[in-house]
Amino acid sequence: MLILLAFIIVFHITSAALLFISTIDNAWWVGDNFSTDVWRMCTTNTSTCRAITDQFREYQSIQAVQASMVLSTIFCCVAFLVFILQLFRLKQGERFVLTSIIQLLSCLCVMIAASIYTDRHEELHKSNEYIPEVSEGQYGYSFVLAWIAFAFTLISGIMYLILRKRK
Repeated sequence: MLILLAFIIVFHITSAALLFISTIDNAWWVGDNFSTDVWRMCTTNTSTCRAITDQFREYQSIQAVQASMVLSTIFCCVAFLVFILQLFRLKQGERFVLTSIIQLLSCLCVMIAASIYTDRHEELHKSNEYIPEVSEGQYGYSFVLAWIAFAFTLISGIMYLILRKRK
């Protein structure tokens, strides 16, 4: 049982780390001379970064992705704290339902963010505020990590739903 508990904790911490990296790191859309995420666009040859503001086309979509990723990260961290609290407070035989619900909310938020970005990426990168090469980029590793975090949070949420407290 101790090994299972350690695995669940490590799996949850890995999910949170993936969410933090995919939310913060500047690699959702990359090219030879630039990298961009949901917060800023950076050019590699001049090493300058520019914040994405309401001057960009489809700024509302970017804000939805930002909000969903931040909420997902917050839900994942809260789910971990609730799990630790429930670990010591639940009676033997009860399930970690609250932890599961919060983790599944995290899963839903990251899915919404990655889906919006997937759907709107062409319109997002056609703004005059971007450099011309941005439209010819490709998905970066932060975007891929967001989808991996979706899978991890989904599996974690299901694990908590199945898991019963044992001695």
